[in-house]
Amino acid sequence: QVQLMESGGGSVQAGGSLRLSCRASGLSKNGGTNCLGWYRQEPRKSREGVAIISTGGDVTHYAAAVKGRFTISLDNAKGIMYLQMNNLKIEDTDMYYCAAARRNCAWNVMSEVDFDYWGQGTQVTVSA
Repeated sequence: QVQLMESGGGSVQAGGSLRLSCRASGLSKNGGTNCLGWYRQEPRKSREGVAIISTGGDVTHYAAAVKGRFTISLDNAKGIMYLQMNNLKIEDTDMYYCAAARRNCAWNVMSEVDFDYWGQGTQVTVSA
């Protein structure tokens, strides 16, 4: 059984930092995964891709809105994916989800429907 569990969300003032973690288990037993990612979602809106990373860690892509401020990374030994978020802005307030896909990472053509497994989400709130 594949499980993804996010942690690290919280409340922070604009300009601050947070690091989200996604602990993954069972991925290798379910056909393998090649792409991991972070998405975020406002209430009543569709999920927005934030960043993706290949399971080898050699390919990363970021949404324009977060490029230069967020960093996605992997610790395969621990089975954890991270999202370091710096210089947070009020508009970064969202529920953040980690996801895993069997297909290879392809930022320009991937959407949330391409991801096979999802975590439950962790809330990030940025205030003025």
